[in-house]
Amino acid sequence: MFQFLHLRSRLLQSLILGLVGLTFYAYYRTTVNDIRQFASARNGHLVMYDLHHISGNATEHAEARLAPTKNSTIGAQLSSSLNGSSSHNGSNLSTLITILSTSSISQSLSSASSSTISKDSSDKPIKQISNLLNMTSTSISTMNNASARAIYQSGHTVSIPEKCPNFGKDMQLVIIVMSAPSHVEARTAIRQTWGHFGQRRDVSILFMLGATSDVRIERILVHEQLMYGDVIRGNFLDSYSNLTLKTISTLEWVDNYCSNVRFILKTDDDMFINVPRLLSFISKHSKDKNVIFGRLAKKWKPIRNKKSKYYVSQAQYKPSIFPDFTTGPAYLLSSDVVHKLYKASLDQTYLKLEDVFTTGIVAHKLGIKRAHANEFLNKRISYSPCNVQRGISIHMVKYSEQFDLWKKLLDGKSKCK
Repeated sequence: MFQFLHLRSRLLQSLILGLVGLTFYAYYRTTVNDIRQFASARNGHLVMYDLHHISGNATEHAEARLAPTKNSTIGAQLSSSLNGSSSHNGSNLSTLITILSTSSISQSLSSASSSTISKDSSDKPIKQISNLLNMTSTSISTMNNASARAIYQSGHTVSIPEKCPNFGKDMQLVIIVMSAPSHVEARTAIRQTWGHFGQRRDVSILFMLGATSDVRIERILVHEQLMYGDVIRGNFLDSYSNLTLKTISTLEWVDNYCSNVRFILKTDDDMFINVPRLLSFISKHSKDKNVIFGRLAKKWKPIRNKKSKYYVSQAQYKPSIFPDFTTGPAYLLSSDVVHKLYKASLDQTYLKLEDVFTTGIVAHKLGIKRAHANEFLNKRISYSPCNVQRGISIHMVKYSEQFDLWKKLLDGKSKCK
């Protein structure tokens, strides 16, 4: 009797151990298959999500930076990332996590945000982005000395090439406004004021945005694109640290879709642009080539204080003084500099100060002239009619103030010299 009970006990133990082993085996196979599926991206690119915390108020959250690589295996990507992050000042990548393919997300966003989008498909890209960005909450340090190429994902999920017919052959100007996904009111105010000049056939006024993890905002953006069709979406998470990626994405868009336009104005959504004055300026400088116009900043020094929002490490930029650069709120590029700026930017050590990076460091290496123009105010000024009419760009304009400045721009009573 006791022998029989002992035998049953041993059989039960063996059965339990077998079930546990089978469970672990099934889990292992599923996990391996998932990794292989993610690794076999149809476009041959893998993306490493680099999450970091931005210090500030409690509402700020972890942000993700896209870092593409052409390695075909996870092991090769990890090796490449580690090797690339350990060459200067002992900088290293503390943790590498969650390697994913973005091809399906890009395709879903592209189809969902195109002019043929249906209501049934509008939720699909939103859910995919939200799920992707929330797959991990682990924060990892950024690569301190990585080239822009190492973290830039080329292409656009929404490209709207129709906004630049014939690659801009008959166009004087394209204005691309850097805007954050949540700044719906700012974009609306621009469309209802100085953005009206975008109705001209020789002018296009567009907005450049990245991706967002906010499901509600993403739905709004899909409907905004349906209504206005003037929003370009790049392959980067929209954040302050990724402003340089946004500028590179802008250069890529112009290079691909609007390379024959005469001039490109890069500006922000808190700017008032006097488009008639800008077109007059372009007319005077129509023969100028290899130049960037704007408010010139000279002999600025990198900030080495790690607590500063504008901190620049020795690994990112070693000299004690930056090259002269045009300040970021608004600057004007002759179209012949776009292609070489885009290509050279990819091979430059990444710096989140986009104006210093693009119009300073990269432009200086390429021998592109940076020319000061007084009309680019790039600061907040008193809103007298003459001040508004004399300048090309005014900074720190709230969306509610755009209408007041627009009225003063069109004021025919003021006699300004």
